[in-house]
Formats: sequence, structure tokens, C-alpha cells
Amino acid sequence: MQPMNEVPKTVWWDDVPCLIDQLRLPATLDIVRCEDLNSVIEAIRSMQVRGAPAIGITAAYGMALAAKRSTAQTSSKLIEKLAKAKSLLDAARPTAINLAWATKRMLDLAEANAQLEPDQLRQRLLAEAETIRDQDEAMCRAIGQHGKTLLAQTRNVLTHCNAGGLATAAYGTALAPIRAVHEDGQPIHVWVDETRPFLQGARLTAWELQQAGIDLTLITDNMAAYFMQQGHVDCIIVGSDRIAANGDVANKIGTYGLAVLAKAHNIPLYVAAPTSTIDLQTANGAAIPIEQRSTQEVTHIGQQAIAAEGIKVAHPAFDVTPAHLVTAIITEQGIAYPPFAEQLQTMVETANAANARQ
Repeated sequence: MQPMNEVPKTVWWDDVPCLIDQLRLPATLDIVRCEDLNSVIEAIRSMQVRGAPAIGITAAYGMALAAKRSTAQTSSKLIEKLAKAKSLLDAARPTAINLAWATKRMLDLAEANAQLEPDQLRQRLLAEAETIRDQDEAMCRAIGQHGKTLLAQTRNVLTHCNAGGLATAAYGTALAPIRAVHEDGQPIHVWVDETRPFLQGARLTAWELQQAGIDLTLITDNMAAYFMQQGHVDCIIVGSDRIAANGDVANKIGTYGLAVLAKAHNIPLYVAAPTSTIDLQTANGAAIPIEQRSTQEVTHIGQQAIAAEGIKVAHPAFDVTPAHLVTAIITEQGIAYPPFAEQLQTMVETANAANARQ
């Protein structure tokens, strides 16, 4: 266990993929070393690592690890192994598009460099995974700089789930504008939804903000409407696991309810996410797959049962907020306003062109 005031990056490479075990926070800060592809998949599936950008980075490292562990003697055989690894990784969690985006980027790179010797290709893949991690941190900081312009007159922000440094390479998406204004010396206070049933807000976001010295108040999810009604919420900022081409947003279950409440109280709802979260191949939110998670995550908190044994439980992990309820989408390329489709396409094309030049 490491001291809590020495927080490393969320996901990084140290001969193998390494990550903070987010199941253990905030009680302990433990590190997981993924020694093989199966351990990478399990870390993603079990939510030892979570948050769409962090999942994508972990998957990229998983592809690099699959290449490293493969005994393939030719690059063509190695690429076959990578294609299988991609399929296994992509199935670990279906909603967050960053996962499939990262594995496709890795496989595309391998296929484009099939002429290299296997060991050269392995080195190239690891370098690409490191680039994906570094680019994510840079994108988060750019999101912070763009997003802080929306918070110039803001004192009270409400968040849902965790879209901070723990959900990314570092710094965060939804928390990035909050961090940026705090670093500029602007007073800001954050209402933190606990985010049942997995408590990412209570366990992770509140901890991150506390570590950063940012003023916060933890509330249960069903208190949000009360504080909006009392005039204590100036805006809502959330992250996203997938943004459809029309601007529909998939995010942690409960986000849609907040969006409806925000509309009723004339409060802006901002979504912060890198362009890798935008899925131009998915026309609208109806086509986004919604992950159904374990019922035990609803009936238990940790190992403690809070419901009678044998009851019927539903547990969709995400919901979809229609684009017409979203005030703006903040990416590293800038801020998009409704109608979103054309702006989102331009942002993705610009980001892809920039990546191709690097």
C-alpha cells in the first residue's frame, strides 16, 4: 500500500500495465500489475479500472502486453493474435466506446506496420500505447482550459459519478474545468452525487476533490433536486462513456434524471469528454449498447447486504441523455453547442488529422 499523498498516474506501463485499484479507494491506495491479457480484461470488467478514457488506455496497454507475451515468430501471426486480443478486450465492457477506439487504433497500427520484424512491431505497439496515454492527459488539460470559460460566474457545480483523474490518464474530464478554475484562484464548490449503486462519487470524486483542496459537499443522489430547487446549483458537469453522432450522451445511470431536473430548473448541463468518446458510427443514443451489471452491486454495499436475499433486481449501468437536454459538449477541440452533429464531426476529423501527423 502506498501513502495517499503520493498519487501516481491512474494507468501506466512498468514492464506490464499498472493501475490504481479503484475498488480499494478511498480506504487504501493499492496498485495492480496486470501480468497477462486475462488480468487486463478482468481489471476492466471488475472495475478495478473504470472511466471511459482510462479503460481505453488500459486496453491499449493490454494490446501491447498481448504482443509482448505472444511467441509469434512472424508479424502476420502476431497481428492475428492481436485481432483476437482486441475481440476479448472489446467484450469486457460494451458501453464505453474509448475501449474499442483504442484497440482499433492499436490493431490498425500493427496492420500498417506489418513489414516490421515482430520485435520491432512490439516496440512500436508499446510506443503507441504510451502515446495514447500521453495524448489523453493533454486532452484532459485542454478540456479544462476550454471548460473553465463556462464557469466564469459559477460558484456551485454538481457532478455525477467520477470523471476525474481516476477516470482518465490524469486530471479528468468533468473535473478538469473545476480543477482549472480552482488553479486560477476562483472560489468554487462542488456538490458530489454519491452515485449509487457503485458509489463512484462518494468513493472516488469526493476523495479526488479533497486531495486537490477543492471545496465539496457529498450528497445522496435523491438530494440533487432539493439543492436545485433551493438555488444552490449553478450548473452540472458530467463525463460520458459514449457520445452519439447527434449529441445524445451515454453516461452513468442517473445522468438522464439530472438532465431532466436541470431543464426544469433552467440549469445548464455540460458534458466533458475527449473526441475519442464521440462515436460517429452510432447515429443516436438508441443504438448505444447499455451494459447490465451484477445484481449484487445493487443488493450489497461492499460485502454488506442491504436487501432481502432472492429479490428481483435491475441494474443498467448507464442511461442516455438526449441531445436536446445538453447545453454544451466540451472537448479538447473546443466547445460544441446544439445542434451538435456537424460540430462533433468536425472535432473528430480535426483530432484524427492531428493524430495522423504525429
